[in-house]
Amino acid sequence: MSELACGIVGLPNVGKSTIFNALTRAGAASSNYPFCTIDPNVGVVDVFDPRLGILSDFSNSKKIIYASMRFVDIAGLVKGAAQGEGLGNQFLSHIRETDAIIHVVRCFESEDIIHVDGKVDPIGDIETINLELILADLQMVQNIIARLEKQVKGNKELVHVLEAVKKIQAHLDQDLPVRTLELNAEERSLLTPYPFLTQKKVLYAANVSEDDLPSMENAYVEQVRAYAEKEGNLVIPICAQVEAEVSELEEDEQQEFLSSLGLDETGLTRLIRTSFDMLGLITYLTTGEMETRAWTIQRGLNAAESAGKIHSDIQKGFIRAEVVSFDDMVAYHGRNGAREAGKLRSEGRDYIVKDGDVVLFLHN
Repeated sequence: MSELACGIVGLPNVGKSTIFNALTRAGAASSNYPFCTIDPNVGVVDVFDPRLGILSDFSNSKKIIYASMRFVDIAGLVKGAAQGEGLGNQFLSHIRETDAIIHVVRCFESEDIIHVDGKVDPIGDIETINLELILADLQMVQNIIARLEKQVKGNKELVHVLEAVKKIQAHLDQDLPVRTLELNAEERSLLTPYPFLTQKKVLYAANVSEDDLPSMENAYVEQVRAYAEKEGNLVIPICAQVEAEVSELEEDEQQEFLSSLGLDETGLTRLIRTSFDMLGLITYLTTGEMETRAWTIQRGLNAAESAGKIHSDIQKGFIRAEVVSFDDMVAYHGRNGAREAGKLRSEGRDYIVKDGDVVLFLHN
């Protein structure tokens, strides 16, 4: 996979662009009125990993290359987006191109920041957005069914695809997202070509006020957590205002500021880590004089498939992988020390790569 892409969605004025700016330091326009964001803002963020600095010291690497994530700030959706209200269709197409959705939900009271519906109601907000995504998927399903019903006359193999799509339609008709529908392995395979919006994993970013620090818990966050659990999704409480302030500070000042608020790390660090976990992603590491680098792969990939992340030729000509765990690299001061201690393993193409494996691929 190339870099991971997450679409940031939410109703207008929930803190979406503030969180996006803090994530990317991109300076996207952020104002107290709806439709401030029209074209999607895109920012690529390094996924900071302290392991790389340590490996780089062992290897005297010329540079460090972190894994990266792409964040797409999608304009505030409103009721009727699926019918094109508020530039809705355009926004929905931007979501389709992402791997997962970060749904920013307002979980704070403020007289200064208007709410698009005049009251703070996180579950109502979530359901407004979910309904728009469901309606967009229904439109897509109807188009797919119309096309398949014509094609199936000449190709009986499409019968099973049509049945699977109709199963999706029946589920969406009950105002339920595709991700809550149980599908067997064959159905999932048949539906791979169709990127349903409501099939994507959702991470709810519950935006709280500074008054809720350091616990970041309140009655609204509890409501969102209960809702997310029913869907099988996750919640990260985050204070957009604090994240914005942290992003303006130099690195050495950030930790001091966070500590003064009773926090160990930024919400953005937690958000990135949870996005990786949610999508079943891990990183393996390579290190040498030229560079020390993190590579993002799907959990469960074997050594040959993981080598293909670097270059398809390495996958094709794969001979073996020399693997040392990160902990052993540290304990024995690098690859040579790990080899002498018998901690360097020679693995074949079917070895399942683990997070933090330091790998050297040998190939033709």
